Amino acid sequence: MIDLIWLVPLLPLVGFLIIGLFRNLLPKSVVGVIASGTVFMSFLISCSIFYEVYQARQSGNNASFEIHVFDWIRAGSLDITLSFLVDTLSSIMLLIVTGIGFLIHVYSSGYMKDDAGFNKFFSYLNLFIFFMLFLVLGSNYLVMFIGWEGVGLCSYLLIGFWYKNPAFASAGKKAFVMNRIGDLAFLIAVILMFVNFGSIEFSGVFGEAKNAISGDTGIVLISLLLFIAATGKSAQIPLFTWLPDAMAGPTPVSALIHAATMVTAGVYMIIRSNILFALSPVVMDIIAIVGLATAIIGAATAITQNDIKKVLAYSTVSQLGYMFLGLGVGAFTGALFHVITHAFFKALLFLGAGSVIHAMSDEQDMRLMGGLKRKMPITFVTMAIGTIAIAGIPPLAGFFSKDEILAHAFASNPILWVGGFIAALFTAFYMFRLLYLTFYGTFRGTEEQKQHLHESPASMRIPLIILAILSIVGGLINVPVALGGGASLATFLEPIFVDSSTIVEPFHLAHSTEYILMAASGIAAIVMAIVAYTRYVKKQVMPKSEQDHRGTLERLSYHKFYVDELYDALIVKPLNGLSVFFYRIVDKAGIDGLVKGIGRGVSESGKGIRLLQSGNVGFYIFLMVIGAIALLLYGIYTI
Repeated sequence: MIDLIWLVPLLPLVGFLIIGLFRNLLPKSVVGVIASGTVFMSFLISCSIFYEVYQARQSGNNASFEIHVFDWIRAGSLDITLSFLVDTLSSIMLLIVTGIGFLIHVYSSGYMKDDAGFNKFFSYLNLFIFFMLFLVLGSNYLVMFIGWEGVGLCSYLLIGFWYKNPAFASAGKKAFVMNRIGDLAFLIAVILMFVNFGSIEFSGVFGEAKNAISGDTGIVLISLLLFIAATGKSAQIPLFTWLPDAMAGPTPVSALIHAATMVTAGVYMIIRSNILFALSPVVMDIIAIVGLATAIIGAATAITQNDIKKVLAYSTVSQLGYMFLGLGVGAFTGALFHVITHAFFKALLFLGAGSVIHAMSDEQDMRLMGGLKRKMPITFVTMAIGTIAIAGIPPLAGFFSKDEILAHAFASNPILWVGGFIAALFTAFYMFRLLYLTFYGTFRGTEEQKQHLHESPASMRIPLIILAILSIVGGLINVPVALGGGASLATFLEPIFVDSSTIVEPFHLAHSTEYILMAASGIAAIVMAIVAYTRYVKKQVMPKSEQDHRGTLERLSYHKFYVDELYDALIVKPLNGLSVFFYRIVDKAGIDGLVKGIGRGVSESGKGIRLLQSGNVGFYIFLMVIGAIALLLYGIYTI
């Protein structure tokens, strides 16, 4: 079945082509079946491939297969093939992308059924899945880069899907432009790889790198550029502000981009390039610090947001920060573990929010909700499960993955653990705040909205139920040794670490210490849930509007720490001013003036020269004589 790996990305591409070419002819029901069916078939093939890889690992083999599709570029010493790498890491990512992608496709068939752009929307979804699969399957950095750019393009199309709204169109452009910064860094890194290693194939680059010394200048520079690329795609400081604005897209898009696919591309790329980063300790420290800062800023911002999707967006920023904290302290397996569990509960939470928005006639302000658990019991229960999971309360999935990262952080530097612990406190508070404001108390919306309240259709409920189950049991795939598990995910992923001796120091922590850390984070999350319950259910405190935010920290959080305003003042406005200068002075007055001046000169000179065309034969004969004399004199002069 591994030889059929090319079918996994091809099937969604075929779906895109069929829907894209015939979207004006195909009914919505057929489009939904084609789009969902192609992704589901990719999922089935991915399951079979994962099973083969798993069996190979069980028998002690390397379980890495490179499938050659065709020779692509040959120029001098540059030899690039289009080939796919199937190993333990890519096989897991295949399951996440196709599995979560299929559930979101099914959900979208109900959520978008009344939208005029239904067919176009599904063609974009299929194209997005194709590029994401291309990204995780590539056996070299150029194939990965094509997928990297492709998901960026599709995110622009999906975020700005309702482009007639100027704010939504601007959000799509913002995501596209901010990602280009990271993409340029990625491209430069690929060029430097070829210069330093003579190859951009994973096998060639990693094979050469393992012979290098730690702190090698070339590897450090390449790693730093790759990290900059990851900050753009995975929304880390300073390139994170595009992700909250991406809420402009339809809710299924938010689930697809923010849960399991595009935003985790940076995490996947760093895990894939683990040996380069392990040989760059300075870059690892930068990753840990940036990840921790992002986790805290994202969580602190989410605390005061009133838009249900904005809360989840900043939650995603914070959770991605957790993943980068894990990467920075060498917990590559822990970071991937959190990618997996986050895919379950964050997709669940976004789709649950979409269910609420659908019932509330597109209302997203939590202050106008309340009391929905009686009208929407399935949505409530599933979102409650997602909330408990992301808060890190045992025994749900988020508890295991979050605590693995925190344990590694503690082993690396207790200060990093303290920062991660604070972010975890914020996470539990703002998520239970969201749950209580949305589902508890009395309904605070309009009478018309109250009459419209209803549970979502089966096409939207079933994905919620499946994701809720995965959010409950997902943590069991990597139960730590301290709790009687075998850390099976770490064992499964071992072959992707090219040379384990170059990876940062092994993780050693006494079981008693792990128990204390687990208990501290678990109890703290429960306490935050109780605090939120007391405030928003018992005391029925309503979140403040903009003019009511008086405290400095509260105002900073509500206004998202004025990061967008800072970028606008330092970057956007100066660039706009510079562009106006170039337009008026260089372009209009300079270039246009020169071109128009030449045109006017030719025109005016033509007016003078045409006077010579008088129609008088005698005058023409006179000019001929003058010309002959001039030629004669020229000939005499040149002898």
